[in-house]
Amino acid sequence: MVRVAFTPNLRRHLPCPTVEATGRTVAEALNAVYSDQTRLRSYVLDDQSHLRRHVVIYINNQKTGLESSLAEGDELYVMQALSGG
Repeated sequence: MVRVAFTPNLRRHLPCPTVEATGRTVAEALNAVYSDQTRLRSYVLDDQSHLRRHVVIYINNQKTGLESSLAEGDELYVMQALSGG
């Protein structure tokens, strides 16, 4: 299991509490989370299942991508960048 957490900005729009998920890759773990929070997927991924430009994912404080491997006990953090003036 890995711990998956989302920024307060995402939690403001959708209920996406920190959860435990299974998966060998970041994409697999996020798919497990989307099974309970289907609307969350469109905030994180575009219509071609690529990470949106304004979303960044970290594993254990290291920036990563969807194909990155996960190990038992990893912490996955999904961050939506803020912009504007």
